[in-house]
Amino acid sequence: MPAGEILRNGSIASILDSSLKGENALAYAVQDIAKSPPAGRLEPGSERIPQYQRASRLIADIYDASLDPTMWTVVLEEIAEFVGGRAAALALKGPGSAIVEAHYQFGIDPHSMRLYSETYSKFDPLAAVALAGVGQVVSLPDLVSYQEYCQGRFYQEWAAPQGWIDVASAVLEKSATRCVFLSVVRSRADGMVDNEMRRRMSLVIPHVRRAALIAKAIDLKHAEAAAFAETLNGLSAGMFLVDRRGHIVHANVAGHALLREGRVLRSMKGQLVAGEAQINKILRDTFAMVGPGDAAPGINGIALPLQTPDGERYVAHLLPLSSDAPLRAGVAHMAVAALFVRKAILETQSVPEVIGVTYKLTPTELRVLLAVVEVGGVPEIAAALGVAETTVKTHVGRLFEKTGTRRQADLVKLVAGFSTPLAD
Repeated sequence: MPAGEILRNGSIASILDSSLKGENALAYAVQDIAKSPPAGRLEPGSERIPQYQRASRLIADIYDASLDPTMWTVVLEEIAEFVGGRAAALALKGPGSAIVEAHYQFGIDPHSMRLYSETYSKFDPLAAVALAGVGQVVSLPDLVSYQEYCQGRFYQEWAAPQGWIDVASAVLEKSATRCVFLSVVRSRADGMVDNEMRRRMSLVIPHVRRAALIAKAIDLKHAEAAAFAETLNGLSAGMFLVDRRGHIVHANVAGHALLREGRVLRSMKGQLVAGEAQINKILRDTFAMVGPGDAAPGINGIALPLQTPDGERYVAHLLPLSSDAPLRAGVAHMAVAALFVRKAILETQSVPEVIGVTYKLTPTELRVLLAVVEVGGVPEIAAALGVAETTVKTHVGRLFEKTGTRRQADLVKLVAGFSTPLAD
């Protein structure tokens, strides 16, 4: 059910008797708006609609727009009608910029909107609205010299031809990266922004602010989920998130490839199944021991050998998901365990090659670095490589310089840091 249905379907009495008792609570705003006499122009027939129903519908639509951004044009029209304006916009400006961007607007014809975006936004005096406090309703005379404004290019070439003389604006959100604000335009027929318009704007602004914050939170969650999925898809290992019954909650790209092959793992009615009966039983038992958000006692993760019918070997790492380290994104909230599956091969060249490219090592320097890790001290390295100890010391000194380390132990830690945590 849309966010606003509680207002449309419930009686005004039930809303006013609800538990929303905050300072700017929805019920009290509806009550205040319902007492307000009509302002500005009305749609034909709208004067026959009870005032509380119009107020209730307006606030309901504001919150619905937080879930469905396509509604903002309609909502801005309703706000303009309620407060007594001819056009309205949700706009933003960046830090240190004079350019105002209108994200959603009502009442501005496409040609004028294009001229605004291409030419006149940089002259818009509403850029100064960022200096106002959040929620404070201001008009053009509060921001700039109105006489100078009327003589300026923005008014003469863009606003005046549309019959616009004043704007009521209020900041919805202000941060180091942007300023978001709502503006409602007054025409010559409406007159300058007056106290009644400011009062009506003040009634609407808290709900538009909340709706904008809700929409922002939803966008962040969507971005978080997208980044989460992209990260998992970047893994070369197959990854599966499973619930207590072994059903696949999510799989990355490599995981879906393993399922399509069906040689080491497959999906049967959504359940993850291993080819070997013994391994399959271990998986089932482990999944069943782990509840949502609680790792089973004594289980910190296990490694399981897998084998295809033609003898190829894989290794699976099963990690229970505890409440201290859940995978929080999208569908992952139902998962109790993560299973990483990769082919059991020793990729000895991949890590050294990456290290060599990262620190611009010569083949000899890379060879000495690996010897430091695998062999030990300078005398042992010299003997293993068949070179003089002084030569080894020279190369080790260059390794220190290129990698920013000071000791051989630091070189060992550096190489270890490039190792994949999913390798056996």
